[in-house]
Amino acid sequence: MQQLQKNNTVLSEQHFILPRETRLRKRWEFNAVYRMGCKRNTPHFLLLVLINSQEHSRLGVTVSRKVGNAVVRNRVKRIIREFFRCNRFRLEKPVDLSVIAKRDAGQVDTDTIWHELEELFG
Repeated sequence: MQQLQKNNTVLSEQHFILPRETRLRKRWEFNAVYRMGCKRNTPHFLLLVLINSQEHSRLGVTVSRKVGNAVVRNRVKRIIREFFRCNRFRLEKPVDLSVIAKRDAGQVDTDTIWHELEELFG
């Protein structure tokens, strides 16, 4: 296994993958976050946060067809997942996060998406 060193901390390849158990996948998991989660807004995204009882945080992404065609929707989802993958260790408690892209989210550049997600997670 390859290792990187950053700020006197050894990071292995395991730190960079997004395992299956870090994703919300079932409808009832999304519904629980929708019903009981706290909401935060930016111009292009809505974030719902619910503290969970598991040992790790999980992410669910919702991008409707109103955002754009399949290419645009998949691009937005990839950027959101990459942001979560890089920043999930900053979360203090294990939480379930559901990010919902608003209508114009597909028309903004990657830096804007990254900045808005930073604002939501911060």
